[in-house]
Amino acid sequence: MNSLRMTLIGGPTALIEIDGFRLLTDPTFDAPGTAYQLPHVKLEKLIGPALGIEALGKVDAVLLSHDQHSDNLDNSGRDFLRKAPRVLTTLAAAKRLGGNAEGLAPWATTELTGTDGRSLTVTATPARHGPAGIEPLSGDVIGFVLTSAKAGSRPVYISGDTVWYDGVAEVARRFKAGVVIPFAGAAQTRGPFHLTMDTNDAIETARAFPDAVIVPLHTDGWAHFRQSASDLRATFDVLGFGPRLKLLEPGVATDIAPLRQA
Repeated sequence: MNSLRMTLIGGPTALIEIDGFRLLTDPTFDAPGTAYQLPHVKLEKLIGPALGIEALGKVDAVLLSHDQHSDNLDNSGRDFLRKAPRVLTTLAAAKRLGGNAEGLAPWATTELTGTDGRSLTVTATPARHGPAGIEPLSGDVIGFVLTSAKAGSRPVYISGDTVWYDGVAEVARRFKAGVVIPFAGAAQTRGPFHLTMDTNDAIETARAFPDAVIVPLHTDGWAHFRQSASDLRATFDVLGFGPRLKLLEPGVATDIAPLRQA
């Protein structure tokens, strides 16, 4: 069984502690009220981080799903990247960021190693940041699967900004994840469609990983989100998936116990 602890910092940003490694997802540490003018849309941050950078401590790597949107990498987050030992991200983001950023194509793998012989395999996974055809507008995104070297451990899947589509279904076919971390919130900007998982997508993901604990991120804190963690709770409860949904309290380190396999 994985030793997994998560601390929600805000939005897509969480500290994941697994088998002695400390990993940070999409760093966003700016204050609430900050606005970001992107080429085609303006984003507004509503809620600040539950933990500041100074309280975070050392991390072994940043798992950056993409760099082109400020709700996944804000100004303070960019500053943080320069201090991180490793930054795993898309090939396009690695070129833009330079420095210690390492680009991974979907299904590519890399290893994190500890001084005491510990290791953790990180596999990049496909993601589509909206409906079919959105890619030229949204840019490249990846998710991640974390696979422990410990016997009996099950993978952890972090979706990154994606909707439910055949790429996520393929992750489910390849990895029997014990914990799934979908980026939800039903983000919506320019069109009448969502760019991250809505409640229906999250349910489909839960069905695809039938015995995984579902721990959503990126559900609150931005003006362009159309659904919240409470919407996920209501939907999961009504449809009978409620016992599998784990909502994190911001700033609170929470142990995540995978369900027993059927």
